Amino acid sequence: MISSDELLKLLPFALDGTKLPLPGKTSGKVRDWYPLPDGKRLIVTTDRLSAFDRVLARVPYKGQVLNQLAAWWFDQTRDLIPTHLVSIPDPNAAIVTEVQPFPVEVIVRGYITGVTSTALWYRYSLGEREIYGHHFPEELRKNAALPEPIITPTTKGGATGHDERLSCAEVVDKGYLDAAAWAQIQSAALAIFERGQQVAKEAGLILVDTKYEFGRAPDGTVMLIDEVHTPDSSRFWKADTYAARFAAGEEPENFDKEFVRMAYAKKGYRGDGDIPTMPDDLWVAASQRYIAIYEMLTGQAFAPGAYPVEPRLIENLRVANIIND
Repeated sequence: MISSDELLKLLPFALDGTKLPLPGKTSGKVRDWYPLPDGKRLIVTTDRLSAFDRVLARVPYKGQVLNQLAAWWFDQTRDLIPTHLVSIPDPNAAIVTEVQPFPVEVIVRGYITGVTSTALWYRYSLGEREIYGHHFPEELRKNAALPEPIITPTTKGGATGHDERLSCAEVVDKGYLDAAAWAQIQSAALAIFERGQQVAKEAGLILVDTKYEFGRAPDGTVMLIDEVHTPDSSRFWKADTYAARFAAGEEPENFDKEFVRMAYAKKGYRGDGDIPTMPDDLWVAASQRYIAIYEMLTGQAFAPGAYPVEPRLIENLRVANIIND
């Protein structure tokens, strides 16, 4: 794993970032997209970190971890559902099939946790027992395992980042998806989550909950898209400390983006008002957790590419005649 000193030296690059000199760019919170010929798309995963619906900073090597870990997970789930991944031409980038995303994101939860107003634990703590179409038993404790994983779908957020939380029945009743597609997606999501929990357990981790996105290819195939079981899309806890912390009523040891959120929450920030300045050590610690997740899950040492990588990536794609100015 990269040392703290090495990561600290990289922080100026990570905080300044670079811009890709290519037309057609579309930017999301943590990645940039470029159209390619023949119905393909280039996705560049950046080091931007978004929490509380606002980009707070950049974490060294985060983009490379997310890109390569998602590609690894696509391989692990290939027998469950097709994916949009075509190739990985660079540590920071993927070429994917152009797919029409479905308007619903699938959230699968294995534990009752969370502190925001839409989280299962927050609503349960207020006395609700029917949440998003699911019945929850009495006397659950915060961060406890649910009797079985559940799906709580949500619409894809717009510019404000505010999503509509749905029950599974509402996905069809409100016309977001037809019954056949929704049944296929639910089945695939639960199977992928079960696979993820198995792999995480073998790695000494707990896959707590996750978000999946699906879409339809031009030929009608339903595909798994975006990223899978990364520290940005999923919540991971350390398995060897979970039981003792749970028994003591303490928060689990986060190995995901929640680590950063909790650091801001301790300073009283939850998405509103001025963003507090955080020490460089926070971004080093966050990067180390991202890299550790990659190494624990894949069993491979993280081997970073050149940093920052974006200009070299674009030049490589031009030389290979994959893109043109």
